[in-house]
Amino acid sequence: MRSGRQGKATIASCVSNLANTIIGSGALAFPSVFASMGLIPAFFSCIFAGACSAFGLYLLSLCARQGYEKPEASFNQIARLTFGEGWATRCFDAAIAIKCFGVSVSYLIIVKTLMPQVILSLSHHLPSETLPEDSMWLDGRLWLLFSLVIVGPLSYLRRMDSLRFTSQIALLSVVYLVIIVVGWWALGVPTGKKRGNVVLGRFGSSTLGSFPIQIFAYTCAQNIFACFNELKFNTQARMNKVITVSIGSAAITYEVLGIVGYLTFGQGVSSNVIAMYPWSSVIIAIGRLGIVLLSALSYPLQAHPCRACIHTLTAGLRKKSQSPDDSVTAADDTDEEDELMNEDKDDHGLPVGKPMGRKKFLTITTGIIVFGFAIAMVIDELETVLSFVGSTGSTIISFILPGMFYFSLFRHEQGITKWMALILSIYGIVVMAFWYVFTTAFESSFESGSRTESLFLFLVCLSISTDWLIIKSSSIRFRDAL
Repeated sequence: MRSGRQGKATIASCVSNLANTIIGSGALAFPSVFASMGLIPAFFSCIFAGACSAFGLYLLSLCARQGYEKPEASFNQIARLTFGEGWATRCFDAAIAIKCFGVSVSYLIIVKTLMPQVILSLSHHLPSETLPEDSMWLDGRLWLLFSLVIVGPLSYLRRMDSLRFTSQIALLSVVYLVIIVVGWWALGVPTGKKRGNVVLGRFGSSTLGSFPIQIFAYTCAQNIFACFNELKFNTQARMNKVITVSIGSAAITYEVLGIVGYLTFGQGVSSNVIAMYPWSSVIIAIGRLGIVLLSALSYPLQAHPCRACIHTLTAGLRKKSQSPDDSVTAADDTDEEDELMNEDKDDHGLPVGKPMGRKKFLTITTGIIVFGFAIAMVIDELETVLSFVGSTGSTIISFILPGMFYFSLFRHEQGITKWMALILSIYGIVVMAFWYVFTTAFESSFESGSRTESLFLFLVCLSISTDWLIIKSSSIRFRDAL
């Protein structure tokens, strides 16, 4: 079991960061989820998705207590404890890194897309003439560069607890969004859109497509270990409180936005509810600016786990590439602490990792930022690709891995929890398989030879390969455990 290592973060700090990880731009799509399913099924489906995600976080927090004495708990270390050293552990890191990087790029695209709309809306209320269409202030790439001033420094913070204040600011924009949606409906302010029908329940192709959206909306498992490591007096009771409050606040937000947004626009609501309101309104323009702020401040929370996974993926490569003649020189290298493996062993007889050195920390962080901004600069229609990768990655880290880890580590324990963990993992595999089948229809929407199609096919192949290896390794592990 873990030693009594103490962090410094409070429950409020962990809740802020975890809730900000959960509640992102996906909240805007929940009215369309209710339109796809109807009021009653969507209400219970939203609760079910949140409960499954909370159970996965609970399992991961229990697994963290079975981890090493040092260093801190992580997906990689629990995977090494479960599967040992091998390709499966690196597949887990690859899947999480792909997911987190993809979501971080989607945040940048939101900033690039919405800021020109905000400026255009606000310009109509200025005494000067309306901005021309070719104005530099309507160029999303310019605002993307401006956002680097905020995103850059925050991404270089080592501890997630350092992001608590920015997370709290970001969550204020969510509160403002809820006020807009509820206030517009309660006051009966005209939206300029024709209201569609409101039904209690329905089933169709769009109904099936809404399930991955809900799963994606609750994903935050990539940061649960950071909360566990940094939380002061991280007893299971305190971790349960962090998980419950974070998931609970997200569920309430999604339910309110989904129900009220659906009642306002009916079946005609789009996947971006804020786009349904009058674009020239200052109130709506501020709401869109809040979404931009939410996206920008959420970026570091995706860069944090992405950096950790890339570190463990690349750890040991330098050591393997060194020749015997270089061993003396390497011993004096201060960055040798970058290597994940060393000769120390933990209580389980497995190698104990070392923290990331400064040089490697700066290199990986800079690489994530540079490549992420480069992709966001040249791609505008990446939402479908990122939704594909994000949704499959979400099922892996929210359902498959938590269930797999717990069932393997606690297979000799009595009780029903391990069997519920097994069911959760199987459920994740089924959802991911369905998402692969469902999203194949999107391939036809891309123009042949386009940059988006090439990137789409690359990410699909990479995601399918990683996911197949994970499912294969999990089936072998389950068979051995049974």
